[in-house]
Amino acid sequence: MIKNYNEVLYKNEKIETERLILRKFKIEDAADILEYASDAKTVEYLVWDGLSTLEETTNAIYDYYWSRNGIWALELKERSKMIGTIDLRLNHEHDKASFGYVLNRNFWGSGYMTEALCAVISLCFEKLEINRMEAHHYAKNPGSGRVMEKAGMKKEGYFVKSRKIKGIFHDCVHYGITKDDYFKGSL
Repeated sequence: MIKNYNEVLYKNEKIETERLILRKFKIEDAADILEYASDAKTVEYLVWDGLSTLEETTNAIYDYYWSRNGIWALELKERSKMIGTIDLRLNHEHDKASFGYVLNRNFWGSGYMTEALCAVISLCFEKLEINRMEAHHYAKNPGSGRVMEKAGMKKEGYFVKSRKIKGIFHDCVHYGITKDDYFKGSL
């Protein structure tokens, strides 16, 4: 049974890693969000089309980022710059969780998303006491799969044309990690 989700997330609304602070969103993040959310390459595999104005971005902070628990802004400790987001999606019925993330393209390949995902996986297994984490990435976006692998997840399957994003069907690669595997290898 998953522990009280809202209570655990309230206590962990700020998570620190070696190079990042995972925290609640601020209105001051709008320009940093717009920097990556207006980049077609960065949002290519997201279900939303991206953002194109500061007003749109500010509204997204109010309407989406502030309305949910389990979604964090990724801030670089060294520069106080917000570079992306990671969100947690719990399935209480099956004691499992999935997640999604997006990172400013200027910071790809630096290990930041793996660092953030490891922190969220740890939170899930150690404090929420879930049984399983799972996610998928689009086959044409292998970098996302590398993030999951580096965070200790294992490839579990390949699904042909299983998701439709922006009118295009995509093959998906599914990854997972169980509580038992996490504690055997502890990230």
